[in-house]
Amino acid sequence: MAQDAVTDAPETENDDGVRRRDFINIAAVSAAGVGGLATLVPLISQMSPSADVLAESSTEVDISAIERGQAIKAIFRKQPVFIRNLTDNEITEANKVPLGDLRDPQSLAERTKEGKENWLITMGVCTHLGCVPLGAGEGEARGEFGGYFCPCHGSHYDTAARIRKGPAPLNLEVPEYEFTTDTVVKIG
Repeated sequence: MAQDAVTDAPETENDDGVRRRDFINIAAVSAAGVGGLATLVPLISQMSPSADVLAESSTEVDISAIERGQAIKAIFRKQPVFIRNLTDNEITEANKVPLGDLRDPQSLAERTKEGKENWLITMGVCTHLGCVPLGAGEGEARGEFGGYFCPCHGSHYDTAARIRKGPAPLNLEVPEYEFTTDTVVKIG
C-alpha cells in the first residue's frame, strides 16, 4: 500500500508540460535581457556626437558680398576658413607656376570646383604648426607670392594657397564643400 501512495501523488507538470521552475527560468532570463538593454542603450547613445558638434558639422556662408580679389574669414569646426574670390590675374599667376616647382604639387583646378575656379576655399591653419596665416583680412601681409603669410615661422603661400617658401610641409587644406546656390557655399 505504501507503494501505491507514492504513485498516486499528483504530478507537478501542467497539461502543456511547463513546470513552475521553467517559468521562473524564463522570467529571470527575460528580466536580465531587459536589464541588459536598459544598461546598454545609455552607454551606446552617449557615444553619439552632442548637439553642439552636430551643429558645427557644416557651415553655410553667403559669398555674394565678396568682391573679386577679396577674401574673408569664416569659422568651420572652431577653425578659421579662408574664402577668396580670385581675380583673373591671380588665376593666371597660379596657373603659370610649374607643378614641379611646388613642394606639394597641386594645380589651381585641383583646389577649386569646376565652373567656380575663382572661388578658393581653404582652412586657415598653417600646415607647419597650426598658426593662422595672414592675408585674408584687409591690409594684412600676403607674403612674397601674394597669397598668405604665416607670421609664426615664415611660411609663404601663393594665390592658390600652395606652400612656396618656409617650413610648412603642405598646402593649406581644402575642406569638403559645395555650392548650394550661386551665392551660398556649404562647407563640411
